[in-house]
Amino acid sequence: MTAAATATQNASAAGATRVVLADDSALFRTALADLLERNGCAVLAQAGDADGLLDAVERCRPDVAVVDIRMPPAQRLEGLRAAVLLRRRHPGTGTLLLSQHLEVAHLDDLVGDSARGVGYLLKDRVSGPDFVDAVRRVAAGGCAFDPEIVPLLAGGGGRRRRDELAALSARERQVLALMAQGRSNTAIAGELHLTTRTVETHVRSIFQRLALPDETEHNRRVLAVLTYLRSV
Repeated sequence: MTAAATATQNASAAGATRVVLADDSALFRTALADLLERNGCAVLAQAGDADGLLDAVERCRPDVAVVDIRMPPAQRLEGLRAAVLLRRRHPGTGTLLLSQHLEVAHLDDLVGDSARGVGYLLKDRVSGPDFVDAVRRVAAGGCAFDPEIVPLLAGGGGRRRRDELAALSARERQVLALMAQGRSNTAIAGELHLTTRTVETHVRSIFQRLALPDETEHNRRVLAVLTYLRSV
């Protein structure tokens, strides 16, 4: 059995979130791996370029790939393009993108027809339990978008329908924007200075107004976020 296969088997047995890291900075990768492993995740492999990332995911089949947008050889959008390819080849693997600066080109391709298991954070927010929570959330099929990213994703035109959110109140739009960042109802309540029960009422209203199918709350939250990201 290969080392990658052994690590995958051990991680599965322990119930840890299985992660592949891709960044051209070995120092940053090491720091990230240490943070994740200290918080109960299993880093199965690390890669310094897009080809290495694709190979590592193929070999290890992680729960989530954490990917820097700019990678060798051109230091442009190789990581983002590789992430788009990964979501097509391995739709069950979550993809969490990291970037030093805002990069919105091709992000619509990354989200595709489902916000399930996808995220995008700025690197200056990559620290502590919030980052680990985002990794776990994306690995579990949720989403985690940086507060600065959400308005840019939601503002792109094209195929998005202008009237998607017309039925929502201003407060419901605020709640939905925070849902897109991956916030829980309790966290949203704290941000907006509301009670958790009030937020729960807003969330139920969002589901109803957007006519989302009667599925689990987790799935409906993902569908609501996708609707938000595709609306102006």
